[in-house]
Amino acid sequence: VSSPLLPLDLLRIPIFALSVCTSVASFCAQMLAFVAMPFYLETRFGYSAVQMGLLITPWPIAIAFAAPLAGRLVERYSAGLLGGIGLILFAAGLGTLALLPDNPSATDIVWRMALSGAGFGLFQTPNNRTMIAAAPRERSGGASGVLGTARLLGQTLGASLVALLLARYPAEGTQISLMVGVGFALFGAALSMLRLSSA
Repeated sequence: VSSPLLPLDLLRIPIFALSVCTSVASFCAQMLAFVAMPFYLETRFGYSAVQMGLLITPWPIAIAFAAPLAGRLVERYSAGLLGGIGLILFAAGLGTLALLPDNPSATDIVWRMALSGAGFGLFQTPNNRTMIAAAPRERSGGASGVLGTARLLGQTLGASLVALLLARYPAEGTQISLMVGVGFALFGAALSMLRLSSA
């Protein structure tokens, strides 16, 4: 049909397909962290709900600063490169969170959260822009729909994985979830870098 509900034909465009897959992997990693972090901070370190909220706050703040910067950088550098670097930084942030010492200070947690957020912010804007730009102009609505679907698919997969890991490993499930998030972020970085050769 001319306006399909799920425009699978757009996935024949290599840059578009790679951007979609990168988005799914990165949002899966993000949701693994978002769902696991409160349990991780409470059960492992004994933080209260208010303290956890404050400690997680640097993540979205870093995204708010990194995303506009990434929007300007994408004018000069490839989205594949920016996305790859961003997701590597994101993976580093998740990895350092998973390997926190036994008695971390607030600063120990804050800079790791900020690193995760900055990396994700550096990835997200160029990836979204590339995904929309890769589709024909008259199919921009369908491309936007796929963008939202990829994001939701990744988030759903990430949340489900946390639930499975917590059920299977009650004591270490949150830390394992963060390490699985590292794996998804690095996989997303590799997919993002593949766009350099596709371009």
